[in-house]
Amino acid sequence: MNTIVEREASTNSTYVAKHSRKLTKYLAGCLFFSVGAYLFINSELGTDPLDTFALGVLRHLPLTVGIVQTSVAVVCVAIVALWARRRPLVAPLLTFFLCGSLIDLERKLDWMQGVDVPHIAVLTVATVLCAYGSALIIMSGFGIRSIDLLAIEMTRKWRWPFWIGKGVIEMSLLVTGYLLGGPAGIGTVFFLVGVDLLIQPLIRASTKVLGLVNHGLPDRARAPHV
Repeated sequence: MNTIVEREASTNSTYVAKHSRKLTKYLAGCLFFSVGAYLFINSELGTDPLDTFALGVLRHLPLTVGIVQTSVAVVCVAIVALWARRRPLVAPLLTFFLCGSLIDLERKLDWMQGVDVPHIAVLTVATVLCAYGSALIIMSGFGIRSIDLLAIEMTRKWRWPFWIGKGVIEMSLLVTGYLLGGPAGIGTVFFLVGVDLLIQPLIRASTKVLGLVNHGLPDRARAPHV
């Protein structure tokens, strides 16, 4: 009897530890990404395509970045659900709302106000933070950002490299957001080139160097079951 109880306790402990590590990666990823996105906005040299779209929409509608980003997430999740013929995932909606709300909070606090840092340094840090934040969220296997989820599905269906699928989606958001009056500039180029190309190498590096488990985007991409 004691042996059975010990085995059950060990199993439960392993389960909790595994999901705690996944949750830690997820929350850290959301924090890193939101800080990076805020730095892009603060640089005033152009932001990431999703924020270009969100800020463009805000010029016409009394919404928030979080609400606009959640709406984009709903559309992406719906496309993936129809395409893969499975029930829509809820977790990506939480990620967009959480990241968007953190960005709204940082814009209100404006913690970079008065900090004199070269724009190129701000953009470089923002690029790395957004890329690694995205990588951690994907590796957690939970709440993968809906744009990344759709890009993974495109990769699985069409055998595209992940960065191409993600680039197509983000270019669509960028063009639409810019036409609505959203900011775009050299910072947007940093995001499109830097972030999209860095995500997969950062996932590989985190797996091989840091020993983190990748639950979301294996080397041969396939849609994750989250």
